[in-house]
Amino acid sequence: MTNTETGQAASPAEAELHDHTHGEFGTDRIGRLLFWIAVVFSLYQIATAAHVISLPSQVARAFHVGFLTLLVFPLVAQARDSAPMIKALAWTLALAGVAVALYQYIEYKPLLLRAGDPLPLDIVFGVIALVTVFAAAYVLMGPALPIISGAFLAYCLFGQYLPSPLNHRGYDFSQVIDHMAYGTEGIYGIPIYVSATYIFLFILFGSFLERAGMIKLFTDVSLGLVGHARGGAAKVSVISSGLMGTISGSGVANVVTTGQFTIPLMKRFGYRAAFAGGVESTASMGGQIMPPVMGAVAFIMAETLGIEYYEVVKAAIIPAVLYFASAFWMVHLEAGKYGLHGLPRSELPSARNALRKGWYLILPLAVLVYLLFSGYTPLFAGTIGLSLTVLLILGGSVALGLPGQVLRVIFWVGLGLVAASFFSYGITAILIAALVLIVANLFVDGGRRTLVVCRDSLAEGAKTALPVGVACAVVGIIIGTMTLTGVANTFGQFIVSVGETSLFLSLVLTMITCIVLGMGIPTIPNYIITSSIAGPALLALGVPLIVSHMFVFYFGILADLTPPVALACFAAGPIAKENGLKISMEAIKVAAAGFVIPFMAVYTPALMLQDGGPLAEAWGYYPAVVYIVFKALLAIALWGAAVIGFLRSKLAVWERILAAAAAFTLIAALPITDELGFALAALFLGQHWYRTRTAHASEETKADA
Repeated sequence: MTNTETGQAASPAEAELHDHTHGEFGTDRIGRLLFWIAVVFSLYQIATAAHVISLPSQVARAFHVGFLTLLVFPLVAQARDSAPMIKALAWTLALAGVAVALYQYIEYKPLLLRAGDPLPLDIVFGVIALVTVFAAAYVLMGPALPIISGAFLAYCLFGQYLPSPLNHRGYDFSQVIDHMAYGTEGIYGIPIYVSATYIFLFILFGSFLERAGMIKLFTDVSLGLVGHARGGAAKVSVISSGLMGTISGSGVANVVTTGQFTIPLMKRFGYRAAFAGGVESTASMGGQIMPPVMGAVAFIMAETLGIEYYEVVKAAIIPAVLYFASAFWMVHLEAGKYGLHGLPRSELPSARNALRKGWYLILPLAVLVYLLFSGYTPLFAGTIGLSLTVLLILGGSVALGLPGQVLRVIFWVGLGLVAASFFSYGITAILIAALVLIVANLFVDGGRRTLVVCRDSLAEGAKTALPVGVACAVVGIIIGTMTLTGVANTFGQFIVSVGETSLFLSLVLTMITCIVLGMGIPTIPNYIITSSIAGPALLALGVPLIVSHMFVFYFGILADLTPPVALACFAAGPIAKENGLKISMEAIKVAAAGFVIPFMAVYTPALMLQDGGPLAEAWGYYPAVVYIVFKALLAIALWGAAVIGFLRSKLAVWERILAAAAAFTLIAALPITDELGFALAALFLGQHWYRTRTAHASEETKADA
């Protein structure tokens, strides 16, 4: 995505600032330098993941933050074509961030020995660390997140002057700086640990797959499967964005990649510009909850809860399918309402041929899924997946240069055996194979182009990881405040007190908190803040731990679709050539399921494949799963009809009200609401079928003729 495209993006500063990480590095000397810094950053992360470089965890986290600051400031100044004075300031801040990382490395053991009793020089570097992290968050994401984190930091320093119960006992300035800038409670806490390990590796994995042609494969398969159906253009968007989410996990990144193709396609076939942007935004944000990779939050959740990653995937899988089924249903109804037909089959690619040509790209993803569900750590699974992808890309051009099909088959079998040797001999065999393939690519046709693709993937992966990494660093200050002062207990006690009279009100309060916070900060800090505050409170009210965290996760994602900020919608704005707020209003309609599924899961945890809840106790676990999925699908179908105003034909106002009432009663988990919901649904569907039977029959006759 070019800077010109993002620069037109619309009012919220956050959207414009965020998109600078998707701009070009530039072709001048500074641009080339930044490009190679990004390549080195990715190589460093791969080396640490593969244990080629072994550093203490604290130092590895510090180097990760150092690389982030080294890239962020000059890259943003370069993208904005800032004045020379601003560029000089950017490099000063970048080098200050590097100095902090080097200080942590040089003074690592002495810092451990004097933990809790910092020297004046420690305080100086601690302040520099805080300043650079806050400044990086500001230039990338605007003022919202730094203001929120700054308020928490101010609470540490001055909270003793607040009235009870908000006050604390008071902490010395040096104690606060030591807590935030050293150790693993502040900047270098769990979020930055996850960013420096799992998240970066999976972003890099997605970057390599995209460069290898995964976007084209997903798009061609989607076109071949549903492009001919009613409203096929929008259904292609839903499926391709969902598939991209399995390897990307970034909503805005999905919008600006798949959206470049799907939004114009939807508009060309009659969808309103706002609706086309809303569909793409909704489907792209859903990528964060689509297993197996999901979004960065899923890795943070697993680490925070101390559970295996596949447990998070298990909890997410049914809600994710329902989310995309809802989006699919919405575009189907919209197409029916406006008579939008599919693309001619003659103009569509063959899904079978696309898979036949690009099946090998699915191998790393398949292996990744297998490893994650086999209980391997995400770091191990991600390393394997990335290694396989690199070997496939490098090996492809070498294989094409071999004379004869037999030699190519032997080559691929041998390369497969080398890849499999990872389990017995570790990463060394993979690294040797990669080095051999790199050398071989220097001497075969197209090999140098392949090496350029790999190099560019390294740089693009590092650039894409910048907003995530910086958000993880600055939100660590919020977690550090909670661990130092215990402030989360105050808000948690309030939620619990509300929940004693109404669990529903507690959930609504939590939802509003997530959406309000999401009006200026990304999903990761949104999740971390609200889960730290509301998670324990919901657990105290009897909500299963992973369900409470998934509840927060969902609404953190949906915050990127809700006005006034709606980052994903404003990213879609320049592509759709439509106002971001109009896109946001359409996205809310398309994403309706996302707003109801979390509530249904709280009352019936079987929806997230979790034990507990009155339904499972009364009927048993598996019947409860089947029942709640059926009920959720029916509620989604009814809600879609009510929102779009169409089923077999356009709905009358009273029919839309009846459908909405039926959907709402199915969502509510109160005595007799299910019975009432099914009765209203039967009434609505029965009368609508009866009313439209003649017209529908005549339409089918015309179609047959």
